[in-house]
Amino acid sequence: MKVAFRTFGCQMNISDTEAMMGLLRLAGHSIVNSEEEADAVIVNTCAVREKSEDKLYGKLGQLKAQKKRNAKLIVGVCGCVAEKNSDELLTHREVSFVFGTRAISRVAEMLSRASAGERFIELGDFVDELDSETPRLRTSNHHAWITIIYGCDKFCSYCIVPYTRGREKSRRMEDILAEAHELAKLGYREITYLGQNVDSYGKDLGDGSSLATLLKETLKIEEIERLWFLTSYPRDFSDELIEVIASSERISRSIHLPVQSGSDRILKAMNRGYTREYFLNLTRRVKERVQDSSLSTDIIVGFPGETDDDYNDTVSLIKEVRFERVNLAMYSPREGTLSARKLPDDIPQEVKIRRLNDLLALQ
Repeated sequence: MKVAFRTFGCQMNISDTEAMMGLLRLAGHSIVNSEEEADAVIVNTCAVREKSEDKLYGKLGQLKAQKKRNAKLIVGVCGCVAEKNSDELLTHREVSFVFGTRAISRVAEMLSRASAGERFIELGDFVDELDSETPRLRTSNHHAWITIIYGCDKFCSYCIVPYTRGREKSRRMEDILAEAHELAKLGYREITYLGQNVDSYGKDLGDGSSLATLLKETLKIEEIERLWFLTSYPRDFSDELIEVIASSERISRSIHLPVQSGSDRILKAMNRGYTREYFLNLTRRVKERVQDSSLSTDIIVGFPGETDDDYNDTVSLIKEVRFERVNLAMYSPREGTLSARKLPDDIPQEVKIRRLNDLLALQ
């Protein structure tokens, strides 16, 4: 069977798609780029923001039209929107099957069920089945993504990820290093370690594993010339990690530290677990020890209750830190999150847009 993938969202989704493509190819299927050529199309989705979900439903509209031309077309939907809206998605007649972020290891089996005419939802928890032995069809022959931890335990009030990706679950360090060694043998020279909260790596293992120790062990693989890691959580960005970064130029100096707001009041409402001053002190320590560091961040404007003073606190923080890049987003309530349940989306759209544009002008 010819299978095409369309992937929206974060680097974790790209990594998941690479694993699914590898598993399907191992099962005898062909991976194609063209949806028109495909017998099946699998859409890997993102639910972080409303705009991300809109991309899925736009794609489903296109596939519905394609299915009118090819009634045998199989359409699968996976990823975070599949976890969040599984029942609703299966009401779309063009959708053949829906599966969650922790069931991707069974993609070949599910495709067989769908090709037999079954319509179903699979939200199982099979994340342990993805390891260094999982075949992957990587999109680069020089750089590789390696997921080291799944899920998130932070439960920021606006964020859907803990509900769609589950709780934090780290891979064993020896398994990650086995994958890195194999990639080095295959000629890969750059690796990015991935996690929704990559700095939490190892805490659930109880054996002393951490991102800092993983980076140190990976540096022993001489063929690996460059290491990155995404995405960090400021509260878990340890001094030990800073020292490891400073110790080797093979670890990227591009460090992404999402702050989300510069206002203590908004940070508390977001349940971020740190203050403005904590974040500023962290960036000072990073810059002092990693003198050629390049910091980037994420900012949400228009969070419920954000006053002009709160917004101005964010502006002043951006100016003080002098980020190389700021990723900006307007707040949109995510069904099921604490802020969507408890806080009215009370900032007018025109205010959100103005604040967003003003921050864009700062860059």
